[in-house]
This record gives sequence, C-alpha cells and structure tokens, in this order.
Amino acid sequence: MAENAKPKRNRTKTAVKHGPHKCSSSSTYHSFLDAADVVLLRSQLLGWYDKEKRELPWRTTAMTETDVNIRTYAVWVSEIMLQQTQVTTVKDYYNKWMKRWPTVHDLAAATLEEVNQMWAGLGYYSRGKRLHEGAQKVVSELKGQMPQTADSLLKQLPGVGRYTAAAIGSIALGQVTGAVDGNVIRVLCRLRAIGADSTSPAVTEALWDLANTLVDPERPGDFNQAMMELGARICTPKAPLCSQCPVQTHCRASVGAFSSGNTETCSLCPSEPWDDELGVLNFPRKPAKKPPRQERTLSCVVIRRQEEGEDEYLLTQRPDKGLLAGLWEFPSLLLDGENSETKQKKLLCAEISRILGTRLTESLFQSVGEVVHIFTHIHQTYIVYSVCLKDGKTQTKTDNTQWLSRSALHEAAVSTGMKKVCVKPWCVVQRSPHTAQIKQTILALEAEKK
Repeated sequence: MAENAKPKRNRTKTAVKHGPHKCSSSSTYHSFLDAADVVLLRSQLLGWYDKEKRELPWRTTAMTETDVNIRTYAVWVSEIMLQQTQVTTVKDYYNKWMKRWPTVHDLAAATLEEVNQMWAGLGYYSRGKRLHEGAQKVVSELKGQMPQTADSLLKQLPGVGRYTAAAIGSIALGQVTGAVDGNVIRVLCRLRAIGADSTSPAVTEALWDLANTLVDPERPGDFNQAMMELGARICTPKAPLCSQCPVQTHCRASVGAFSSGNTETCSLCPSEPWDDELGVLNFPRKPAKKPPRQERTLSCVVIRRQEEGEDEYLLTQRPDKGLLAGLWEFPSLLLDGENSETKQKKLLCAEISRILGTRLTESLFQSVGEVVHIFTHIHQTYIVYSVCLKDGKTQTKTDNTQWLSRSALHEAAVSTGMKKVCVKPWCVVQRSPHTAQIKQTILALEAEKK
C-alpha cells in the first residue's frame, strides 16, 4: 500500500540503449529460438548454482535420500511450507516437522491438533491441514505410496497445484518439467521482456512454455531450483544484482531492447512504455493489489486465578473451516461497526457469561488497548479486554473450549495474531489489576520461544 502511494515517475515513449523493438507476434521475440542459446543458458545457470546454492535441509534430503517414497514426502512438505513463506522462516519448522514425522505414515497417524500446534506461527494454516489430509489419503487410499508423477501428484494430493506438482516431480522424481513460481515468473519476464499482466492466462501459459523449453533434461530438479535461487538472490523484486547474474547476456530487460510494443499483435508486450528510471524493474507487470479489508474484533483475555500453581487462560477453538481454521484463540467477537466501550463490554460480558454458564457483571471487564495484525487480505484490529476470575475452579459450559496454563499456552496451536493480543499491555496505562500478570505471561512465552 505504501508503494502504491508513491508518485508516478515520468515514462519515456521509446526504449533506451538499443532502441525500440517491435514484435510482430508473441512467439518470437519473447521466446528462445536458438537451441545453442538454451544449452548455454543451462550451463551458465547450473554452473552458478553449483557454486552459490544455499545448503538447505530439504535439498540435502532430495540429494541423499534413497527411498523414493520418503524423498517425495520430504520435498512435498518443504514445498507446501515454502508457499508465500521465506526460506529463513521455514528451515526451523521443516527440521522440527521431519524429526517428529519423518514419513508419510507418521504424519497420517498424527492428530490435526498436533499438526496445528506444529504449524502455529508459520501462517496460512490451511496448508498444514491439507498436508495432514493428503498424508491420510496416501495411507488409506494409495497403500502408503506417494504419487510418482507430477500429474498424479496434482490430481491426488489436496493443496497441490500445478507449480507444486512440477517442483516435486522434478526435484524428488527427476521428471523433466519446468516449474513456475513467483521467483521464476520474475526471471522469465525479464529474460524475455514479457511486460503484459503476469497473472493473465496468456502470460501464464507463455511462462510455462518457456520453463519447459529451458529445463535441463539431465538435471531438471537442480535447474528448477537454480531458477528459483536466481530469483530469490540475484533477480530480486526491488534491487536486482544484474552485474552478478550468470545469464545476463540472455536478458532482454537488462539491455533495454524493448518498447511499448504492439499490443494489437502481441499478447505478451506491455501496454505501457518503458520507464528509464526503473530499468529491469519494468518487468514483470502485475495488476494493482486490492487493499486489505478492514476488520475489528473484540478479544477478551480471561484469567482463572489459582491458589496454587499457574493461573490459567480461557481459549476457544475456531471453526474447522475458514481463516485460522481449528486454531485456538482468546474468546473473540467480530464487530460490524464502531461501538462504544460500554457496548463492547456488554457484548463481551454476554459472550463470556454464555461460555462459562454463569452471570458476570460488565464492571469486571477492563479495557487493555488495541492490537493490529495484518493478514494477506485482512487488516485486523483486535480490541482487547481482560477479566480476572478469582474462583480457580470455574468451568466452561460450551464445546471447543479449554483452560491453559502459561506453559501450555506456549505449546498450543495459537495464531501469531492472538499472541500479539497480550503484548499490548506493555505500552498502555495499567488500568487493569492483572495487566502485570498478562505481561509476565508474554515475557515468559517470548523467553521460551528464544
């Protein structure tokens, strides 16, 4: 959103350096027609990859694991975790996951609650659920054998799309197929000056055709990983290191051999003219993102005081479908508009009273503050209250609720947004008599996490 707010730069009407190029069709200028160029690009890219690649646990497994079933499962897990998540974040999760569930049979035998606990904090929680569902399907319907082709992976595993099937097929099974993810889209669009909307069907099919043309038949998995590595480390979105690119001589964007093209005859040329200041950043072109919708949610930290031992916190489980499916959270209510503090207390009092099966008074509820958490498509504001119950034996009267101690809360399948809810008391006036207790809990959680 901040990027969208930047003033537009002046755009030139013609290309720079080598002058404008007018392509007459989408099958020539944006393709690799010379077989020698393809062979050279493969050699240059793989030579760079062999020297510069990062040592990652799933790559090690793909190279060393002789059991094809375990190898396919391991690559599948890594590809699902890596969807829209940074490599540095995934590594620890992947190692813990594979240590606990080293085979598809082990994962299938786990409970969804255990999977959610392991996935907590990684985001896009439906991915873990689909991995679990897929493992159970492999064991129950496929006799424990992972699908052995990209097509069968695509058809038989939930949550596996075209890219994921191709990545697993090439990396784990040696299938000669290209793989087009976000990094590869950027690399290919720059290599061949593809400036039309990169999400359009025409561009999507052109990119897959290019990837299938370029993939090395002797080392398809390494080639695809090299393309991704190039996009992640060299051909980056905002500050590409063109001088370090092993395939720069093949890149049409880097030499500026580009113009606005003829959109009447070419579906891959950009509709806007070249921007001198952007250079290679002219590619790829994407439609403007829609701003995330705004949501406001009431959330209440309910503490059950214990005479001996740790105090406990009330959590409720979200529905098994939709956002954050199956995860645990502090009792929460989605607001449909602005409400006064009096109205908010009234709503929360009614909800907590219903859960506990008892009648509470609104005066027990103390305002803590607001917490903002950004999902991909939602700008979520949690309006946080707290209430302390002195009766340490207070029980709940509804399903899908539980009382958790501080240590148990750390291990539970709780979203990052919910963990943020308790952080707010650090920076607000301590109006609640038990704010210090909440702060102490989060301090301890952060310490344990480190």
